[in-house]
Order: sequence, then C-alpha cells, then structure tokens
Amino acid sequence: QVQLVESGGGLVQAGGSLRLSCAASGRTFSRYPMSWFRQAPGKEREFVAAINWNGGSTYYADSVKGRFTISRDNAKNTVYLQMNSLKPEDTAVYYCAERRLYSISYHPGEYDSWGQGTQVTVSS
Repeated sequence: QVQLVESGGGLVQAGGSLRLSCAASGRTFSRYPMSWFRQAPGKEREFVAAINWNGGSTYYADSVKGRFTISRDNAKNTVYLQMNSLKPEDTAVYYCAERRLYSISYHPGEYDSWGQGTQVTVSS
C-alpha cells in the first residue's frame, strides 16, 4: 500500500501562489496516474487535477484550468500542484490520491490511496 504525504499548504492572499507537494512511498508510484482533489467545509470532495504515469497528459477541473499546474517527478516519487492566481473559493483541504489503474478518473470513490490532506486558505 502506497503512503502519500502532502505538504505546502498555508494562508495566502487572493492573487497569490502556493505549491503543494505529495511525496509517495512504495515502488509502484511511477506506474499509475496521480490526482489532486479538494474538499471545502460542508462540500463534497471534488476533482482538481490529474496527471498520467509519465506526465505526458494532464487534466484539470474547469474551475482551476489556466491557474493550476500539475506535474510529477518519478525519480523523487513526488507529484506537485502549482497554484497561481488563487481565489477565496479555492480555500479547502487538498488531497493527493493514487488510482491503481492506468486510466484517469474524476470520481474520488475510484481511488485506492489518499494522503492526510493539507489546508489551503485564501483570504480576500
């Protein structure tokens, strides 16, 4: 079972930037897609971004397209989420997740492993 540990969250003003990291343990990291989800208080967990096994394909929710960039470094077993032009509505706990299939999914129920989450708060 892979273990995922997120970091990089914090408090930032609207218009600012943050870079989240997700470090994975385990030997299977480079085989599978990785995704970021987020969950705001009182809301369901929602898809943010995904990246295929080699970084050649990326996918984004419409709400973050053009502002967020997902990337990965398989040599470091790490996936990143660069978040620019942050808005107060981006405030949430951000989670990385692994799905042990080769296809991307936008549904959190189809993921096998999750990190503990990192809080991102954007003030207006």
